[in-house]
Amino acid sequence: MRNGAHLVMDEVRKVIVGKDGCIEKVMAAILAGGNVLLEDVPGVGKTEMAIAFSRAMGLKSNRVQFTPDVMPADITGFSVYSRETERFVYRPGAAMCNLLLADEINRTSPKTQSALLEVMEEGNVTVDGVTRQVPRPFIVLATQNPVGSYGTQRLPEAQMDRFLICISMGYPEFEDEVAMLKSRHRGRPLDHVAAVISGEELLAMQGETEDIFIHDALYRYMTRLSEFTREHELLELGFSPRGTLALGKMARAYAYLRGRDYCVPKDVKAALFDVGVHRVRLNQKARISGKKAEDVLEDVLDRVKEPKLGEKP
Repeated sequence: MRNGAHLVMDEVRKVIVGKDGCIEKVMAAILAGGNVLLEDVPGVGKTEMAIAFSRAMGLKSNRVQFTPDVMPADITGFSVYSRETERFVYRPGAAMCNLLLADEINRTSPKTQSALLEVMEEGNVTVDGVTRQVPRPFIVLATQNPVGSYGTQRLPEAQMDRFLICISMGYPEFEDEVAMLKSRHRGRPLDHVAAVISGEELLAMQGETEDIFIHDALYRYMTRLSEFTREHELLELGFSPRGTLALGKMARAYAYLRGRDYCVPKDVKAALFDVGVHRVRLNQKARISGKKAEDVLEDVLDRVKEPKLGEKP
């Protein structure tokens, strides 16, 4: 089944040029069963990447353009009174799909944001006291503009923590942008993306990812990394236990994509930045020093001892 993940990435590369690292990160997060937040300036391809993934995986997808007037019921669904049956009938919301593309998620109200918390964590929506499960697999691919952009507001930590990873695509390299111009001379590359796997096959790959072996020494290593973020002198908020679990999920997914049935320390190191940048909060000392979250996480890796082969936990 592992080959299917690489076929999906090949399809996405038809649309997104020169961002192989970002494509691999998103694929790994999907294999780990997590939600993805793409944060960057407008126009770098965040939405197109999300659409390309949904088409390549043959998933039923819904797209919501988040604006201040989007209501919670638009996400969860609502009940409508039916004269024929003299009962209230449930009308599904946007979340009733396999892949929810939440575009510019940080432009809507806190009330609407709260409607996403249950479905992102538990895969359920509750309307009028009735809880309904969304289809499986279920993934939220969200985009947001940088905080401070016109019309945006910061997402609460509770919601940020529910995204498995948060990544930034960045501007393309010169030659990649030239190639992009050539490829879009006629038509849209998205029209050429084909479904190479099904939802059932994705569920099977997610199951295989869960079976990737992690040694006790690596479990302890991940826990030490998380603990160190909570005690770091430049952080006022470190990893939550959910963050530690995310670290293990992403490490398994990287091992799976790289053809192994076991994790090694480099899988954990690669995953730390993906799952950690949006979970830690810098303190005043770090901000005055001009430090970024990536700088602090790099320091954490340097100061926490990496386990060696054959070493007792």
